[in-house]
Amino acid sequence: MRGAADLSLAYTPGVAAPCLAISRNPEDAYRYTGKGNLVGIISNGTAVLGLGNIGPLAAKPVMEGKAMLFKKCAGIDVFDIELSTERPEHFIEIVLALADTFGAINLEDIAAPDCFQIQDRLAEQLSIPIMHDDQSGTAVVACAAIENALRIQDKKICDVKLVCVGAGAAGIGILKLARAYFGLALEQIHLVDSRGLVTVDRLDLPTHKLPYAKPPVRDASLAEAVRGADVLIGVSGGGIVTPEMVASMAGKPVIMAMANPDPEIMPAAVHAVRPDAIVATGRSDLPNQVNNSVCFPYLFRAALDARATRFTHAMFAAAVAALAGLAEEPAPPELRKMYRKEAMEFGPEYILPKQDDPRLRGHMVPAIEAAWTPADAAA
Repeated sequence: MRGAADLSLAYTPGVAAPCLAISRNPEDAYRYTGKGNLVGIISNGTAVLGLGNIGPLAAKPVMEGKAMLFKKCAGIDVFDIELSTERPEHFIEIVLALADTFGAINLEDIAAPDCFQIQDRLAEQLSIPIMHDDQSGTAVVACAAIENALRIQDKKICDVKLVCVGAGAAGIGILKLARAYFGLALEQIHLVDSRGLVTVDRLDLPTHKLPYAKPPVRDASLAEAVRGADVLIGVSGGGIVTPEMVASMAGKPVIMAMANPDPEIMPAAVHAVRPDAIVATGRSDLPNQVNNSVCFPYLFRAALDARATRFTHAMFAAAVAALAGLAEEPAPPELRKMYRKEAMEFGPEYILPKQDDPRLRGHMVPAIEAAWTPADAAA
């Protein structure tokens, strides 16, 4: 602003004109304010990375770091909000009261099972896109990795036995999208939690585990569940998968050990007993990092640009396909130079694009945006 005239336009009395316009037509908020490029990251800090329930204030650095990625990768403005409540009803009430501020909302680091209720209830009641990234973002990247790894291993998704170790937000999110995207049958899925294989004779099963419960078995151990598996997804804790378990898997297995900072099993330990395996982790210092940063900025950029009112399965499917497809394309020279000591050709040690691949935004956003249709708004 260069003087009093500019100030009077930006604030009083000039600001009254857009206020009146928005009061007559709320859609004008996208025209006269920053709403259309503003995402709220909202957390209560009950499930932060591998740190657990550290509370809202201690979670703030994670939200601020994520805000930086939104801006750098997709040009999106962010306001982070940390809520001091562990009651789902209270959390939902607060977010509903705040929602008019934002063009979209990213729920973050909320413990299961509360995260499922919060996500579903808010998605039903809001007319802006809302996504729990620990569920949906993780699922998109994991499914892209699974698709490419199975292609390299020459396996058909309809033939695989998939074991998921971890029944929290990430695990359930991956399984939901795997069923929708791949058409994976429930019979192919084996869900393992802290007590072993999830079975129907466990009378205390929460709702989100029920679809995956198997008939009672004599041995519900992780070791027995993993036996003969083609795909092992780990979203649990460091070191819980042993070389002996890996050795018992089917030929040419796919192992996604995504616990942070320590994977369920290290790639070197896998390859010592199964050199035919493809291994992915959540770590940036190892090949095949499975990290939400290759996904969430572009999902939100596409949703904002499309003026979507919600995220749809079609948008998530488009994100999976775009991400998986990009890994098959030749990496640009500048990226090869940055990662000159790593594999940069589509293969067992390069199943996903790097998180700083400059092609991600241009490749993913149009594909995801095209998956949104006006009919989705009325659905």
